[in-house]
Amino acid sequence: MTLEIYNDLVEAKKAGKKKLAVLIDPDEVRLGKMDQILNIATLAKVDYFFIGGSLIVNNQLDACLVSIREKCNIPMVLFPGDSYQLSYKADAILFLSLISGRNAELLIGKHVLTAPYLKMSPLEVISTGYMLVDGGVPTTVSYISNTNPIPNNKADVAVCTAIAGEMLGLKCIYMDAGSGAREPISAEMIEAVSSATSIPLIIGGGIKTPEKARENIEAGADVIVVGNAFEKDPSLIISISNAIEKHNVKVNA
Repeated sequence: MTLEIYNDLVEAKKAGKKKLAVLIDPDEVRLGKMDQILNIATLAKVDYFFIGGSLIVNNQLDACLVSIREKCNIPMVLFPGDSYQLSYKADAILFLSLISGRNAELLIGKHVLTAPYLKMSPLEVISTGYMLVDGGVPTTVSYISNTNPIPNNKADVAVCTAIAGEMLGLKCIYMDAGSGAREPISAEMIEAVSSATSIPLIIGGGIKTPEKARENIEAGADVIVVGNAFEKDPSLIISISNAIEKHNVKVNA
């Protein structure tokens, strides 16, 4: 198994280069709209597609992956909402452990079931500490996982959780306020977690403007994930990509 995507994340972090991922939920984005999304994502030079959701089934997942691969070469990373959301048609998988919760099934239980499949698969497996942060509205993830998110004003809890994840050997931390978050993760929490850890930090949920994306990367986010907001306004991908690119150009100047 190669580690191309993970190594790319690590090298980008070392260089201070920020990345953009577009989250595609096959339940929410119908394949008829996919061409527009892919065209804009290609134009915006999106780094990754994260593919997943809480309720999708395999036939939808495979159809989505095939549709993407037929039209572009942007790496596709599975962002599974359950153990059955697996497909060889992707390039990699975020092997998520929900470290912000206390549900043993999502800390290790589901992983035991899927490990043999992933061991035999061509997928690049990226072990990831997944941390839900309260975004001001109930989320599908918190309901399905039967866990409580970290309060958005408790940066110390987020820091300790992320440190524990890194010490356990996880390769990335993914902090998520959830789809349609009213309150995105604060720059203060991002900065605190980024300062306390050395592995790539992925931030998603409620990022609806290029200004918020820029604030997040300046606070220490290594990857910005845009999902629900771009479905309403696909051009948002371009404006956020431009904000990230301006940062990267400044860093490399």
